[in-house]
Amino acid sequence: MPKDNYIFDLSENVTRTPASFETRFGVTLSADIYTPADFDQTARYPALIVGAPYGGVKEQGPGVYANQLAQMGYVVLTFDPAWNGASEGGTKHLSSPDQMVEDFLACVDYIGTRPYVDRDKIGVIGICGSGGFALSAAKVDPRIKAVATASMYDISRMQKNGFGDSMSDDDRLATLKTIAEQRWADYESGDPVLTARGAPLIWDAEENPVGAEFGEFYSRPRGYHHRAIAQFTMSSTQSWMNFALLDDLEWLAGRPILLIMGDDAHSRYFSEDVYEAAPQPKELFIVEDANHVDLYDKLDKIPFEKLNTFFTKAFEG
Repeated sequence: MPKDNYIFDLSENVTRTPASFETRFGVTLSADIYTPADFDQTARYPALIVGAPYGGVKEQGPGVYANQLAQMGYVVLTFDPAWNGASEGGTKHLSSPDQMVEDFLACVDYIGTRPYVDRDKIGVIGICGSGGFALSAAKVDPRIKAVATASMYDISRMQKNGFGDSMSDDDRLATLKTIAEQRWADYESGDPVLTARGAPLIWDAEENPVGAEFGEFYSRPRGYHHRAIAQFTMSSTQSWMNFALLDDLEWLAGRPILLIMGDDAHSRYFSEDVYEAAPQPKELFIVEDANHVDLYDKLDKIPFEKLNTFFTKAFEG
């Protein structure tokens, strides 16, 4: 792994500066700002906010994206979600729909008040779970002029219905009963139990191909980071099952949406269904010979030129 625990080497054409700011819940987020090497403090730049996969941190995929996009002339903000990574309460590993969406809104608050950012040119990119959070944030915040997702996951749908909407009503009830009992145990111990690791250290790729895909990233040098444990408190699941992220997508009408997915991604149904439900203007961009996790960090798979074209056009509109 490159120095400073980032999974990539910072380009000599990019400057990375640490930052921190509070959400409306009073939680301090740990963030990085990426700027072009020829950055001019007196100019005003378009800005992008990049969110990590659900369970990931800014030193992984978001930094990979920021490192490339800053070279294209953007100011790019990456961050660790509240209660995770290096953000306040990072050892707690809590999550909820409102919290994850608020992180993006707080990022807009912060980056839009930097004197070198053009407030009329703020876009967001969500990788995996953050794709759903980015869409949900944009839905209620017109300051976000355009939104792109890569390998998008709808975490609320996933928790409520299971992968591929395979969860039965009986299975859901059993899950809720288990979580309810666990809350008493968590309260008594003061040490909430975490979900099973979403990126197994050891796996059988034939028996669990999705787990293997995540494990090959999070649990190997390729994407390993000590703060990205790919787990959350078990009790967090209740919030995701109770509150939908992606209702009312029609509120995004008039603001461009770009959904990027690999042609071999196990998650592609999330992007396909959002594409059907979303208002215009929208585009579904398919990357050939790519799986879900390829779009986290593989420079030859992530369509950076497409992202640049998309945001350039969106900000000119």
